[in-house]
Amino acid sequence: MTGRVFLDTNVLVYAMDDAEPAKQARARALVAEARAGSHVVSAQVLQEFYNAATRKLARPVPAGVAAEAVRVLSRLTVVPADAALVVAAIELHRRHQVSWWDALILQAALTAGCDRLLTEDLQDGLQLGPLVVENPFRGLA
Repeated sequence: MTGRVFLDTNVLVYAMDDAEPAKQARARALVAEARAGSHVVSAQVLQEFYNAATRKLARPVPAGVAAEAVRVLSRLTVVPADAALVVAAIELHRRHQVSWWDALILQAALTAGCDRLLTEDLQDGLQLGPLVVENPFRGLA
């Protein structure tokens, strides 16, 4: 499948999480694909990634390593968190009854013109307009 792909925070975190080897391998493959493709993240995803990688993993990533990962990921298309995104996310949050943080992610993916959002945090197969949510870890232990 071609088109723009949005990577959610959990994909990036699993790439650093050696406590989940199957998910880590899948996430690393997705991140490796992102270097050559039209993949998208948001400023929110970069922030959440740094926080989770350095504070939430069983074996946290050193701050310098996580900061370098953010620098590398910043080479992808990054959707900024601006007022227009927030206003649109409010409407999405209210209309579709998704969490506030998920609404920001969904709206960032829609704003970037993505047709796929890779995450395990939303319902696999959920469709909002042209955007389809896919759980890239479906079937993994």
